[in-house]
Amino acid sequence: MKRDIIKIDDDKCNGCGLCVPNCYEGALQIIDGKVRLVSDLMCDGLGACIGHCPEGAITIESREAEPYDETKVMEIMVNKGFNTVVAHLQHLREHNETVFLKQGMAYLIAHESKLSFMVDDVKRAVHQKANTKVESGCNGGCPGSKTVIFDPSEIKMADQQSHGSLQSQLRQWPIQLHLINPGASHFSGSDLLVASDCSAFTIGDFHQNWLKNKTLVIACPKLDQGKEIYLQKFIALIDNAKVNTITVMIMEVPCCGGLLQLVEMAIARSGRKVPLKSITVGIRGEILSEEWI
Repeated sequence: MKRDIIKIDDDKCNGCGLCVPNCYEGALQIIDGKVRLVSDLMCDGLGACIGHCPEGAITIESREAEPYDETKVMEIMVNKGFNTVVAHLQHLREHNETVFLKQGMAYLIAHESKLSFMVDDVKRAVHQKANTKVESGCNGGCPGSKTVIFDPSEIKMADQQSHGSLQSQLRQWPIQLHLINPGASHFSGSDLLVASDCSAFTIGDFHQNWLKNKTLVIACPKLDQGKEIYLQKFIALIDNAKVNTITVMIMEVPCCGGLLQLVEMAIARSGRKVPLKSITVGIRGEILSEEWI
C-alpha cells in the first residue's frame, strides 16, 4: 500500500542522531554513521523526528510501504522500559491517533504479567503529560502538520455573539492535502469534503451549510505540485480510511476541474465504491450545480 513515510537524505545526514530519540516508535537507528529507517512497519508517517534534524535531512514522502503496525511497535517499546512506552503513547495521543492508542493500551493490558511496570502507572503518566502545558510551540516535528481535532460544540454561543461571528465548523487540522495523514483516525468512516482553495473564500455560508459534520482537505489543481501524491492520498482515504462519502467543491473556472478528475481517478483505482457529489461554485459565490455522480 502507498502511505506517508519518512525519507532520509544521506547527503544531508551527518549522523548526529538527534532525531533518533524523538522517533517514539523506535524506527530510526544510526548505522554506518548515517541515520536509517530500519522498519516501515514502525514508521507512523507523522514526522515527529523532522523538527529535530538540524540538517533538514528528513522529509515525508508517499510511497509503497508496509502498513504501520502498533502491535509490532509495542513489542519493541516494552523492552525499552516505562519511559519509552509513555513517550510513545503520549505521541499517539498528541496526534489524536486514538485507534493506535487503544491498540497499544490493549497490548499492555494483555501482556501485563510479563511487564516490568504497571499498566495503571502508564495510564497515569500519559494522562499527566497530556494535561501539562507545552511552553514551546513546536513540540517535536512541524506544528503546522500536527494533527488536531476540534469539537465545534465547545464554542459557547455567548462568545460567538460577543464577537459577532458565526461558529467555525472545522473539525481537524491540518487540512492542506500535502500535509494531511490519510491514516489519521478522524478520517475513518467520515464524510469527506474536498474543496478547492478558492471555494471557501467565495461561498459566504461555507462553514454552516457545506463544511458542517465533514472532514476537510483543500487543494489547488492548477498551482499545487505533486498530483501523484494527491492521487495516492485519495486512494488511501477510500481504501484504508474507508470514507463514507466524498463531496468535491470546485470553482467554475476550467482549471479547477482537475480536482474532481483526481478524485474520480482515485475511485476508479481503489477497491471500494464511494458515493461522490460534485459542487460547482460561481466566482460570485453562487452554486451553479450540485449533483451525485
